[in-house]
Amino acid sequence: MTNAQRAGASRGAADRAGIDWAGLGWAFLFFWYFSGVTQVLIYASDSAGFAGLRQSLVLSLLWLVPLLLFPARARLLAALIGVPLWFCSLAGFGYFLIYGQEFSQSVIFILFESNVSEGSEYLAQYFAWWMVPAFLAYGLGAWLLWRKVRPVYLSRPVALLASLFLLFSSLGYPALRQFSKHDDPRIALENFEERIEPATPWQLVVGFRQYSAQLASMQALLEGRQRIAPLTGLVDAHAGKPATLVLVIGESTNRQRMSLYGYGRQTTPELDRLRDQLQVFTGVVTPRPYTIEALQQVLTFADQENPDAYLETPSLVSVMKQAGYKTYWITNQQTITKRNTMLTTFSKQADEQFYLNNNREQNARQYDGDVFAPFAKVLAEDAPRKFIVVHLLGTHMSY
Repeated sequence: MTNAQRAGASRGAADRAGIDWAGLGWAFLFFWYFSGVTQVLIYASDSAGFAGLRQSLVLSLLWLVPLLLFPARARLLAALIGVPLWFCSLAGFGYFLIYGQEFSQSVIFILFESNVSEGSEYLAQYFAWWMVPAFLAYGLGAWLLWRKVRPVYLSRPVALLASLFLLFSSLGYPALRQFSKHDDPRIALENFEERIEPATPWQLVVGFRQYSAQLASMQALLEGRQRIAPLTGLVDAHAGKPATLVLVIGESTNRQRMSLYGYGRQTTPELDRLRDQLQVFTGVVTPRPYTIEALQQVLTFADQENPDAYLETPSLVSVMKQAGYKTYWITNQQTITKRNTMLTTFSKQADEQFYLNNNREQNARQYDGDVFAPFAKVLAEDAPRKFIVVHLLGTHMSY
């Protein structure tokens, strides 16, 4: 019997028996595997919610379309789609093995900003023997599922209708919903990308697009800052003397619950012991209601009456460099995101940067204790004058 005769016999048997739901299920499970394994691990570890797992289920429907339209080549098509999906999924799977967190666009920023030497150093630092069997087991699972893939024959009209339904359910409806909700197409696109980002390969596609867009925005800001003239008549009363200055930027901390400011319970015992050495300011009010705009004024000569002065005056980092300090920026905030483009621009003015929080969800369990290791490294450097900015994630809601 020829292949065509076998295919015809299979189609005839399918027509008599109805839809091969088990065959559809195996094909779906194969495609979902490349997003689902990592998302299940993320959900089980409680490092993120159910949204990523749900989106991976929905978006995996898309890859059934070619198999329904060309059932005779189902296994070949599954392999042609599955191999790139497997390759793309290794980044997120490996990242979870190392950090227990979800892969994000911030990681893509670091990947594109790193060179071969840094990459080799990273692998040497984090590679462990148990990762080899983990990756082998992950690949074996995909291969076993691929062997279960088989043709699912539907009549041509039914196959076309089913394909349109799957295409609409996986990508069409989420896109239509966002573009109908928002007048600004950029906001709609960002929200749509946020919904497809948890699934392979969209995490890489979306991450690269957002990386490119934010990099262009950041480069424009940096170029604008480079054209700003340095301060004239700058005088450092301690010029030439060794000094280490540290600026710690907190987040969302309320002084009404700090014993340093008079709260009844001893909530800041270490600061309380140092009170005689501290200058405690009790009448400070933030100039803006949220971080980015507030720091535009805190870190520059802008103020409430001149909010755009940050575009025309040097930042604190550039002033310290002008005064002869080597500058460092250590942050547990996300880096290359639309929200933090301005902060990334400030950090890029420093001589060295340490970006620690690279999770897709900024409120994931990336604790501020992570700043200690790079801080100790900076303190040990042989530089007589240092200015170190440490930006904490702080006491947001998940705290």
